[in-house]
Amino acid sequence: MAAPLTAGDPAFPQPPREPVNVLLVDDQPGRLLTYRAILEPLGENLIDANSGTEALRRLMEDEFAVILLDVNMPGMDGFETASLIHQHPRFEKTPIIFVTAVNVTDLDRLRGYKLGAVDYVMVPIIPEILRSKVEVLSELHRKRRELEVVNAELAAANRALQTEKARELEAFNDTLREANAVLATRNTALQVEISQRASAEQRLREADTRKDEFLATLAHELRNPLAPLQNALSIRRLALAGSDDELQDVMERQLALLVRMLDDLLDVARITRGKMLLRRSHTSLQSILRTAIDTAQPLFNQCGHELVLDLPGRDVMLDADPARLAQVFANLLNNAAKYSEPGTPIELGVELRDDVRASGPHVAVRIVDHGIGLAAADQQAVFDLFRQIDTRVDRAHGGLGIGLTLVQRITQLHGGVASVHSDGPGRGCTFTVLLPCSATMAAAPPPAPMPVDEAAPPAVPLRVLVVDDNRDAADTLAAMVRMLGHQAQALYDPQAVEAAVQGVQPDLVFLDLGMPGRSGFDVARSLRATSGAQAPRLVAVTGWGQAEDRRRSLDAGFDLHLVKPPELETVKQLCASQQGRNERQPEGE
Repeated sequence: MAAPLTAGDPAFPQPPREPVNVLLVDDQPGRLLTYRAILEPLGENLIDANSGTEALRRLMEDEFAVILLDVNMPGMDGFETASLIHQHPRFEKTPIIFVTAVNVTDLDRLRGYKLGAVDYVMVPIIPEILRSKVEVLSELHRKRRELEVVNAELAAANRALQTEKARELEAFNDTLREANAVLATRNTALQVEISQRASAEQRLREADTRKDEFLATLAHELRNPLAPLQNALSIRRLALAGSDDELQDVMERQLALLVRMLDDLLDVARITRGKMLLRRSHTSLQSILRTAIDTAQPLFNQCGHELVLDLPGRDVMLDADPARLAQVFANLLNNAAKYSEPGTPIELGVELRDDVRASGPHVAVRIVDHGIGLAAADQQAVFDLFRQIDTRVDRAHGGLGIGLTLVQRITQLHGGVASVHSDGPGRGCTFTVLLPCSATMAAAPPPAPMPVDEAAPPAVPLRVLVVDDNRDAADTLAAMVRMLGHQAQALYDPQAVEAAVQGVQPDLVFLDLGMPGRSGFDVARSLRATSGAQAPRLVAVTGWGQAEDRRRSLDAGFDLHLVKPPELETVKQLCASQQGRNERQPEGE
């Protein structure tokens, strides 16, 4: 079987060869005949021109593959002719072969190349050289023309393809537009839903903020009626003069419970608003636990629980807020007492450990009860705010469901972890608080007691002014001060304080902050401005007790800040402290 023919095979049918135009420019007819004799075997169209002007005319009439141009012609020489040819956009790429009978300098060659010459041919002409040069340039022109034809066909095909693609694209775009219209409708509905959800979330955040503000305001406002109740109980306690009164004990316990619940409400509001600040100090864990045990002891006695202690041989030091940590452990002890059967033991243990989750030594405080226990799901939620695990109507233990939340949040503020474990309902709970220890582990020795002067004369009674727009609060606090052996006067109008101070010349002024028409801050600043160093000792009495509130009081000129309701022992110590200050005043002051 014969091999198939290829394009390069001589037997392969070749497309007809189309001759190209070659322009011969020379002012001498003999040379033109010579050019023709040499180039006719190429089979191209040879066109003569006997001057540069005629050559330009021929170029305007037809297209040429190559120009054979004599350099030395009268009138317009070859260089000028070449320059005019290549200035025309149609002929700027037409190749020119210069023919010269004289030797040209390198500068002339450079000039010719700049004018578009592709080569030089010297006279006498060597036919093979001239023929080969023209043949190559003619073939290049032919190929370029064929390529242009192919490109035109490709361009036409491309235009047809683009037209078809445009139709397909338009159809596709119509589909996309329809889909986009549907999506736009759905997106609009989604945006409305998102906007409604964002608005709902914003309303929830605002409601949550208002709730926190309400809790703080509620706790503060409830302190105002509690203050005269606390004062009245303190007066009654003083009147009993140490005798036992079960009714007095009941009222004091219940009032203390109510005050503690208000404190918890305030603490929750502070934590949720990020306003709880710690007053850290180098403090002893055992002293913190003693304070917590003293706080929880009345409930332990009431329920008949025995507290079993397992403490290390040496004390542990912490960098912590002792009041807040005492609150943590008191809440855990109260929680264990409430949720355990009466008479069952409750264990409190302390263990030093190097916890793998944190660097440095840590101390773990465990409180173990044998009460109602927790299911697995409840162990995850027991620290949630307002969460009550036992919600039965007949449950024996009350509370707001915020004590354990405070335990967790305050522990976290100290860089610790609060956790709980239970083997299940009815099998008790173990609450663990893990806290970082102080760099200094050893406890500082207790301060030496101050010497007591047995022969000291009795202190002189104080002159005290109590200012509060709440008459009951002012009257009961003044009565309490009088029963402590001092002179006290109650004042209800904040506008009359300066005149009263001028008349009474008090040693102490108990001044309410939230009075209508004129706040206690304004009164304090006025007294400091008018009396200076001779002003009496100013004590702020208010339902607000956050660090920022205390700072504002000090900035306004107050010496001390008491939170309502003021306790009898606190007022008693404050009066005794002022008596000591008076006795130390130099004569003549």
